[in-house]
Amino acid sequence: MTDRRFLMGTYPEPPVTFVRGEGSVLFDAEGRSYLDFIGGLAVTSLGHAHPAVTEAVSRQAATLTHVSNLYGNVLAPEVAATIDRLIGGGEEQAGGQVFFCNSGAEANECAIKVARRWAGRGRYVVVSTENSFHGRTLAALAATGQAAKHTGFEPMPAGFPAVPFDDLEAMAKALEGADVAAVLVEAIQGEGGVVVPSSDYLRGLRDLCTEHGALLMVDEVQTGFGRTGEWFAFQHEHLEPDVVTMAKALGNGMPVGACWARAEVAAAMVPGDHGSTFGGQPLAMAAVRATLGVMEAEDVCGRATAAGSRLRDGLGSLDAIGGVRGRGLLLAAQLTGGGAAAASAACLEAGLLVNAVRPDALRFSPSLLVGNEQIDAALAIVAAALEGLQRAGAQ
Repeated sequence: MTDRRFLMGTYPEPPVTFVRGEGSVLFDAEGRSYLDFIGGLAVTSLGHAHPAVTEAVSRQAATLTHVSNLYGNVLAPEVAATIDRLIGGGEEQAGGQVFFCNSGAEANECAIKVARRWAGRGRYVVVSTENSFHGRTLAALAATGQAAKHTGFEPMPAGFPAVPFDDLEAMAKALEGADVAAVLVEAIQGEGGVVVPSSDYLRGLRDLCTEHGALLMVDEVQTGFGRTGEWFAFQHEHLEPDVVTMAKALGNGMPVGACWARAEVAAAMVPGDHGSTFGGQPLAMAAVRATLGVMEAEDVCGRATAAGSRLRDGLGSLDAIGGVRGRGLLLAAQLTGGGAAAASAACLEAGLLVNAVRPDALRFSPSLLVGNEQIDAALAIVAAALEGLQRAGAQ
């Protein structure tokens, strides 16, 4: 048993400890294998220990790992150009600029500072949505529309009202204030339960922000880089945001995040306005360059669409599942009888990692390279787990 006494108690006792991973399979300390359909919370989008990323990180670690942002490195500009191109859909540059950091929360912190700097003194409000999740640093937490997560950390920073998600009328009212700088919204609410808004919502937000002279900032931390079947989920709606935040899948497990902004918005930031000791360091950038290279070569957008359809159809055929939400390979199965935590535990016992994103919903975010046989094996485990729980409940 691993001695965890010296770890701060911010997480519950883990049900299993993993020591090795290969593709979509994890191995625990006893050598037992598990299908990984959480993907480190949508992080390991190429699977565990992908050889191209492993080789790139190993080579870079033996070459140069870190110099700080007092000096340049050759990798960060190249990676920034690739991200800008993917923001543009993959073919042409979008014409923006990138700030590198270490996590999604830091990416959102950067976005908030960009919005306030761009809008100018007196315009500091960033409107978010209820049930959203933008991170656990103090400003990102304040922008998170879940009051329960604020408890114990008050007073929260001012200027972060939250309105109902997928409600354009409520957002229109919030944008009437002269002090509003931006809207921060998830293209799909991930931690909120994998909630996809109406097809006109994001386009409506774009129109409202343009009308009121506010920035539209899209949080793609969980949905970015092929997860939903497009490079970014906002691209399903054919719109142009002002700011996009990203992390998770960007480094396939390397801690890295980024904030992209249109060039004229990014121009509001000057030397000294923001920084990160580790942001854009060569080791992380080597991982990102390799990850994005594999993603493009493997057509992860197309793979996520095809694999997501197979997974969605299989889940939807199960009697205990009343519906499936999400896009591509970010899905949530709505359980008709609730009990998602028990279902997740039963799946784990049977060798499958999923998680209870809500009390009545299981989240699935496997590798974008997951195979059909692995999807079918996962579906069989879910079906057996739910049937077992139904039988136990009937006794």
